[in-house]
Amino acid sequence: MRKTTYILPAIVIVLVLLLSSIFVVDEREKALVLQFGQIKSVKEEPGLAFKIPFIQEVVKYDDRILSLDTDTIEVTPSDDRRLVVDAFARYRIADVVQFRQAVGVGGVRTAEDRLSGILNAQIREVLGADQVTSDVILSEDRRALTNRIRDQARASARSLGLDVVDVRLKQTNLPSQNLEATFARMRAEREREAADEIARGNEAAQRVRALADRTVVETRSEAERDANVTRGEADAERNGIFAESYGADPEFFAFYRSLQAYEASLTGENSTIVMTPGSQFFTYFNSQDGTGPAAGAGAEESSEVSGAPASEAPASDAAPAAEDAPADDAPAADTESEPAPAPEAPASGSEPADDTPPASE
Repeated sequence: MRKTTYILPAIVIVLVLLLSSIFVVDEREKALVLQFGQIKSVKEEPGLAFKIPFIQEVVKYDDRILSLDTDTIEVTPSDDRRLVVDAFARYRIADVVQFRQAVGVGGVRTAEDRLSGILNAQIREVLGADQVTSDVILSEDRRALTNRIRDQARASARSLGLDVVDVRLKQTNLPSQNLEATFARMRAEREREAADEIARGNEAAQRVRALADRTVVETRSEAERDANVTRGEADAERNGIFAESYGADPEFFAFYRSLQAYEASLTGENSTIVMTPGSQFFTYFNSQDGTGPAAGAGAEESSEVSGAPASEAPASDAAPAAEDAPADDAPAADTESEPAPAPEAPASGSEPADDTPPASE
């Protein structure tokens, strides 16, 4: 009974000491064995590990890739357009011993604060460098900029025992006070581009219209030239026909031209013609047989025509003056004289060929 009283507490104490000296390292973790604050060993392999109970302690750190969202900051690129940048980073604890020595008991929270300061400084340095404009930041070249930020932040974070895996710009916006001015400038640029397009369109339209007008003028000139050539050829053919007709029968041609002159002169608006007694315009009206003037009629009368031919005048006026001559002394005079050749009447539409111009009512 007495032995049992001592054995059971001893067994419990041994079990407690054994359990206190055993710890498990997860595959997602790394462990540090500390003795009075000093690092005694590093456990990176997963499984069971041992430590001295009540003297040594175990500190575990996450071995996975961790995420860090930085605070929103303002950067000023080389074109003096301020941008509000929001970035995030992916990192992991590469060296737990150096990490412990750098951050002490603060752990991951202290490490993230210091890493956030490193990232903000590198973001301002890279995005505010020369030849880096806001257009470059907002274009496809921002990938190269984030790689530069990552490399420089990785070099600075090595002193913390951290490995910066990646850095990305989550948002890149303009400050609220600059949005309206930026939108106004964008509208002005679009309006300028629209005005340029309209000007180019008007220029092309003017060019097309000028070409069309020139084509019209050229076509019309060619048509007028061809028409003038055709009219000239027709006039030449007409004159040839007139010349041939005159050569074939001059008397009939003179008669025909006189009829044309009568038709052009005696119209509805001009039916009265006053002429001198010696005018030969109405030669064919005064002749008895239609071929010439009557004997003795041209020197003693003036002809007034009012819508009717002069041949309807009384026959007593045209009687020969030799009617009272004695029949015994001389033979009777021939009352019909040889018809004189008809003068060439004026062309159609021209005034009568007379020394004194006729007066028309």
